[in-house]
Amino acid sequence: MGAASLKRCCLLLPSPSSPFSTARTRARLPSPSLVSSLLLQSRKTRPSSFARVLCSSSSSPSPHSPPPSTADAAGTAPIPGRSKPSADLYLYNTMTKQKELFRARVPGKVGMYVCGVTAYDLSHIGHARVYVTFDVLYRYLQYLKYEVCYVRNFTDVDDKIIIRANELGEDPLTLSSRYCDEFLTDMASLRCLPPTVQPRVSDHMNQIIDMINKTLISGLMFDGVLILIIDNGCAYRIDGDVYFSVDKFPAYGRLSGRKLEDNRAGERVAVDSRKKNPADFALWKSAKAGEPYWESPWGPGRPGWHIECSAMSAAYLGHSFDIHGGGMDLVFPHHENEIAQSCAACSNSNISYWIHNGFVTVDEEKMSKSLKNFFTIREVMELYHPLALRLFLIGTHYRSPINYSRVHLDAASDRLFYIYQTLCDCEEILSQHDAINLKDSIPADILNCIQKFLADFENSISDDLHTPVVLAGLSEPLKTINDLLHTRKGKKRNLRIESTFALEKEIRNVLNVLGLMPSSYHQVLQQLREKALRRAGLTEEEVLQKIEERSLARQTKQYERSDEIRKQLSAVGIALMDGPDGTSWRPSVPLASQEHVAST
Repeated sequence: MGAASLKRCCLLLPSPSSPFSTARTRARLPSPSLVSSLLLQSRKTRPSSFARVLCSSSSSPSPHSPPPSTADAAGTAPIPGRSKPSADLYLYNTMTKQKELFRARVPGKVGMYVCGVTAYDLSHIGHARVYVTFDVLYRYLQYLKYEVCYVRNFTDVDDKIIIRANELGEDPLTLSSRYCDEFLTDMASLRCLPPTVQPRVSDHMNQIIDMINKTLISGLMFDGVLILIIDNGCAYRIDGDVYFSVDKFPAYGRLSGRKLEDNRAGERVAVDSRKKNPADFALWKSAKAGEPYWESPWGPGRPGWHIECSAMSAAYLGHSFDIHGGGMDLVFPHHENEIAQSCAACSNSNISYWIHNGFVTVDEEKMSKSLKNFFTIREVMELYHPLALRLFLIGTHYRSPINYSRVHLDAASDRLFYIYQTLCDCEEILSQHDAINLKDSIPADILNCIQKFLADFENSISDDLHTPVVLAGLSEPLKTINDLLHTRKGKKRNLRIESTFALEKEIRNVLNVLGLMPSSYHQVLQQLREKALRRAGLTEEEVLQKIEERSLARQTKQYERSDEIRKQLSAVGIALMDGPDGTSWRPSVPLASQEHVAST
């Protein structure tokens, strides 16, 4: 297991858990409420770069600080171009239990394998968290100009698939293929980029059988000749089944920190009295009546769950590559078993960084089908825009547990509407001006705002994907745009359009890395309105009728009735906005959610 790769280390510091907190980051942070930080944004202090805590405490300038202003005598400066990111990327390695400076095995190229879904049902919000997390990492690696080979598999041969297919009277491979397609639809809705390769177990039986063979065979060198010793390796055969012997792998438990004696029979491992050790796991399962099977040297059957990822990752990335990821629940036994069987098949097998995301809870309880608090991505998207779900998911640091609730989705949806409405207003103003005629300079304070925004973005996301701080950092440039577009003072500013253009461009680049950049601001805003109406149980016609009724009440000085109508709509997440052109409406956080924030 490449000891050298385990020695790289970096000081591990706590992370803020609030997705939209505008509080300044410190080495030790409280855990402010997700929603209160979003709804009660009275604090205006900007988030400092979390990565700067890692730097020296000397008074010399930080290497990641924004560059000094290049303003001329008139107080303007050239619009900045895209420069090479300066912040080093640090990732938390589950194997070493610390953050490490990322170094690709091959300069400029990254191999990343993420364990995919078992395709027997619609995917849930736990799946959404895994694949949004690694999509952000994938996007940021590309932002850093790495050529990334991202492999994410499909398990389309498994006990759960067979059971579900039998219940429905359907062919197992047909059923799994259908749910693979459903999963891809969900990922597209969440704006997750397609991986480079998406292999399926059923298409890689030869590679799986070959790897099992290698675990059954140990080799000895004698006079320069490799002598193969059958059935003297790390696996053994019983009645057509093949099991891996964990006793033959002394490093078993290294990833999870579990001792072999802690692995009790029936606890995440199948009970089988034929096994030499209760913790031994299946590499190959002999065929049973009514189940799909493939021919093998040990008779007809199908692979165990763990061997598939070792075989497919080796097929596309080799036995040693950069990043292997998945949910925290995969650390044991899945990834522990992957390490054991991969090393048995190839002594040079080594993964540089093991990365895992935290669990999802629902209303502070563990998400599970038995508690009936289990939500599929589709169920969430019936009431909330998929990008609101994505914003919610990246609003908590990926390694921290995240609590799913409608209160949190309401808050994320409201924040998303604000971001896109600001950028839509910006786009509308910019469409009225020809970019060719714009000057190539902006005021010095706008340049400083942009430079700080980009420096904090790179420092935060390169600090183990600290997306909550990145989201908080959007506040200042968005506020600046709104000032330029809507305030009396902002409208009179010199180089107003150039400033707006430069700010929008940099925000767009950051949203692209976060996977939050839509194809159309206007379209997403309309979809957010439609979702808000559905949650409120109203149609737009009914809202407009209420607005008209309120206008009549105000004209006749029935102010109590006017306030009552506003409160009624506010209670269900519809905010009324009075302006010189009349009254309009926008989605908002329902009063119940706001009261929940106040009470907590």
